Amino acid sequence: MIHEKLIKYLLQTLPTMSEEKASQISESFQQKEIPKNTFLIEEGKVCSESHYIIEGCLRMYTHDTDGNDVTTALYSEGMFANDFYSFFKRIPSSENMISMTECTTLFISFEQLQVNFHTIPEFREFGRMLLINNVAMLKERMLSMIQKTAEQRYANLMNTNPEIFQCIPLKNIASYLGITDTSLSRIRKEFAKNK
Repeated sequence: MIHEKLIKYLLQTLPTMSEEKASQISESFQQKEIPKNTFLIEEGKVCSESHYIIEGCLRMYTHDTDGNDVTTALYSEGMFANDFYSFFKRIPSSENMISMTECTTLFISFEQLQVNFHTIPEFREFGRMLLINNVAMLKERMLSMIQKTAEQRYANLMNTNPEIFQCIPLKNIASYLGITDTSLSRIRKEFAKNK
């Protein structure tokens, strides 16, 4: 059953939650089949859904002052994907999120999420943990762009999210890592040589 993956994720994020409660929460998520190259979030529109990815890859991006496409986040199976800022503040997003492959997700609407927050204490605690984890990841990413070399950032992405390399074009991965396509190509060759 597709909801079992979400139930497992809920229990891993909040181990004190009972399986019954995790199952109840998962039932408030709806399945969505998303074709490749479909926008789930568009710049200028309010993000109204939060997606748990069962299968597939998503990419979030924006444009810099020169109009260049810059990847800001990469999502794959077992991750929650949305624009948390737009979703919770109810303001237009400054980013786009697009499916890079065919995807299957379980999603919850902002309205249903609010119902869960007000009626299920365990969901509130799960939401709090999810937000803490997301803030920690953002902080880690910000610091890695300052403190780590391109090679270290590449190695970290390979270790933490290797499936991204199967479904995201290298130019988008290079953009996410803050390097040029040429640099990424050189780093990949070096890593392959050293294996």
